[in-house]
Amino acid sequence: MDLYFECKSGISGDMSVAALLDLGAGREKLETALASLKLDNEFSYTISKKSINAIMATDFDVILPEHYHNQGHSHQDSNPGHHHLHRNLDDINAIIDKAEISENARNLAKKIFKIVAEAESKVHGKDIKDVHFHEVGAIDSIVDIVSFAVLLDDLKPEKVYFSALTDGQGFVTCQHGKMPVPVPAVCEIASAYKLPLKISDNNGEMVTPTGAAIVAALYTGDKLPQEFILQKTGYGAGKRPYENPVLRVLSISDN
Repeated sequence: MDLYFECKSGISGDMSVAALLDLGAGREKLETALASLKLDNEFSYTISKKSINAIMATDFDVILPEHYHNQGHSHQDSNPGHHHLHRNLDDINAIIDKAEISENARNLAKKIFKIVAEAESKVHGKDIKDVHFHEVGAIDSIVDIVSFAVLLDDLKPEKVYFSALTDGQGFVTCQHGKMPVPVPAVCEIASAYKLPLKISDNNGEMVTPTGAAIVAALYTGDKLPQEFILQKTGYGAGKRPYENPVLRVLSISDN
């Protein structure tokens, strides 16, 4: 079984988690993994169904306590209004190390975070050890990345294919002020890992740094076969107000 991520409507962490859940990845494994993070007082989450353009998609929503909220929002998550603790890469790795997850999932989660850390390091001109993730290290991003790693490991695809990453244009407001879209961290990740990128007419961010890092961590450059057997389709709902905020992931096999 292989997976094809159709990123024509962008990609983010929560959309990726939701799409894998929609494909049938283990919800119980996810619940066990998130409980083992020992961050119970810092987040809760919901998994629900949501209609997007009359197509039913799964929605994965990380909910933070009220005291985390402020007036600004991060370009990292897809939930405006979240305020975050400052954590560095060592802090995040320590959280991941304590989680009750497989070694494959642990290694993938760490790889995804390192990819984002390297990009943020370059964007802000800091050593990777000095990058404090008031955005990237947000609880919702930790939850998204660990969840994705656990669910992908549960599905165990032999190969993972990706379409070109389609982003929007214009500007997005984050804690650093206004940033151009694609945001700088996404540009750095796309450049470093040679990810194909397309710009749509949508105003606003469609590809988040977490979404780009998920692709970079798994990207091989392999092209989707011209013919395949489609086994199942998963739809992951996004939360941004553009035309079609949904990530479609296909489970496929050789014909």
